[in-house]
Amino acid sequence: MAKGKINVQTENIFPIIKQFLYSDQEIFLRELVSNAVDASQKLKTMGSLGELKQEVGETIIEISIDKKKKTLTFSDHGIGMTSDEVEKYINQIAFSGAEEFVAKYKDKASIIGHFGLGFYSSFMVADKVEIYSKSYQKGSKAVRWECDGSPNFELEENPKRKSRGTDIVLHISKDSEEFLEEGRIQQLLDKYCKFMPVPIKFGQKEETVELDEKDKDGNPKTKTQKVDRIINNTEPAWTKTPVDLKDEDYKSFYSELYPMNFQEPLFHIHLNVDYPFNLTGILYFPKLKNNLEVQKDKIQLYSNQVFVTDSVEGIVPDFLTLLHGVIDSPDIPLNVSRSYLQSDGNVKKISNYISKKVADKLEELFKKDRKAFEEKWDDIKIFIEYGILSDEKFAEKAKKFTLYKDTDGKYYTFDEFKKEVEKPQTDKDKKLVVLYTSNTEEQYTYIAAAKDKGYKVLEMDTPLTAHLVGKLEQTYENTTFSRVDGDTIDQLIKKDDDIPSKLDEKDQEKLKPIIESVLPAEKFSVNFVSMSENDQPMTITQAEFMRRMKDMSAIGGGGMMGMGNMPENYTLAVNSNHPLISKILKEADEAKQKDMAKQATDLALLSQNLLKGEELSKFIKRSVSLIN
Repeated sequence: MAKGKINVQTENIFPIIKQFLYSDQEIFLRELVSNAVDASQKLKTMGSLGELKQEVGETIIEISIDKKKKTLTFSDHGIGMTSDEVEKYINQIAFSGAEEFVAKYKDKASIIGHFGLGFYSSFMVADKVEIYSKSYQKGSKAVRWECDGSPNFELEENPKRKSRGTDIVLHISKDSEEFLEEGRIQQLLDKYCKFMPVPIKFGQKEETVELDEKDKDGNPKTKTQKVDRIINNTEPAWTKTPVDLKDEDYKSFYSELYPMNFQEPLFHIHLNVDYPFNLTGILYFPKLKNNLEVQKDKIQLYSNQVFVTDSVEGIVPDFLTLLHGVIDSPDIPLNVSRSYLQSDGNVKKISNYISKKVADKLEELFKKDRKAFEEKWDDIKIFIEYGILSDEKFAEKAKKFTLYKDTDGKYYTFDEFKKEVEKPQTDKDKKLVVLYTSNTEEQYTYIAAAKDKGYKVLEMDTPLTAHLVGKLEQTYENTTFSRVDGDTIDQLIKKDDDIPSKLDEKDQEKLKPIIESVLPAEKFSVNFVSMSENDQPMTITQAEFMRRMKDMSAIGGGGMMGMGNMPENYTLAVNSNHPLISKILKEADEAKQKDMAKQATDLALLSQNLLKGEELSKFIKRSVSLIN
């Protein structure tokens, strides 16, 4: 028996590994299974190159629990280790056998390991660890290694092991006995090992099979038998080429990724690049509607089919975190414990590639079947808007497929819409005024007034609208966006031919205090506007700038300086040419004059859903008395 000390720089290496290297105790399982996968993949690589003088045979990995002995065992039928290799790869911390193997075989091997520290994560949950291993090399002897978490170890021959491969036996510590529960291990296997490239067995399950015999009714007989429970799909969809997959395969894989999500995705994007970095994956577009609060932890990051994290903000542009799916790349720089990303030039390149690929796919879908794209638009528009606001390159590409829907349900690109409305909706200052609504029901009266003038109104109703219209105004010269209730329609799109007012300044000065007396003074200002006598007698408007600033502040617009907390302010636009306004002015009875003014202002308030509570009740009673 050989005895000695593990070659480390400090006696405190194990506390460092336990407390600082790995962010989560459960990571040990991923690391040990990854090592077993590497051992199996190395064997397969050598077999495929003709360097193995024996059959590769079965490479299944098995995980087993022994509650009585309080052990958790990881067994593989991989390449195994000799006594010298145990000395080299186990006793010398951070000497990675995987990295050495990849250096030798380069592009011929797909190996997970890199840092050579994964095995030591086992001491996070175990008081003692044993290794039983036998190398594939002819004439090699099986060995047993044992360590109790100190730098001291034991290494000896172990003739009991006859077959090639390695068993890692963890003697679980008292404070980690949760890892002796089958349910807990199953949970971790589902999380970290669901798509590893080598079959992983964890216990058995019952399965019903048909027999060749039939019962008296002619139906096949069945029997229930126990079979190995293989917990992983070794060939997930993203590892295959798109030409080998059908739409049903993509939908099936989505269900495999998100078994509790019963809503099908709208469409998918298959990523596959091998230069200047390696990256594969599948991204799915879920139905987003106007929801920016969807979970942003739905894209899973893998490295050689090993789960790393579902926090991919560093590698995926922020707007793309609204998508679902998988990204797998061995070139993504990870920290030593493979728990999170490290800054690297490749990360930016990959991020740019994914953004471009998504934009290209959207353009392709738009060109291929515009009608189908339009049908999906309301479900994805907030995603596109988010991308336009956060990624300049995406925004430039998005001009080709970003749609805008008008209140009649017709879709346009911006260039198409501009061409349609440029003549009627250009004001006297040669600016194109794009009218939009954030709520077709609440702003119906204003929309109707605009349409009566021959104008078109866009539906722009997402939480990002205030930011988006600002961005569009910067993008397109001589273009301004105005919400349709921002002012009277003639004020929103000013033409050269002003309508003369029937009320002179003295009339307005006389009437203004009467109207102000029936309005909440702190919220409203009164403004006389010369409009057609067929327009509404009074209209409530809210200044575009202030309302937009408040909307932007409400969803986190930087630099808004607390505008989200500012009180609402409205303008009551009084149509100086409407017969009712003249009638109020001429009414000799002050009480009746005030009632008429109150009824008119309440109608304007009601149209904007601003008449509530006691005031609404009074309005209803007053309206009933007027009818009687």
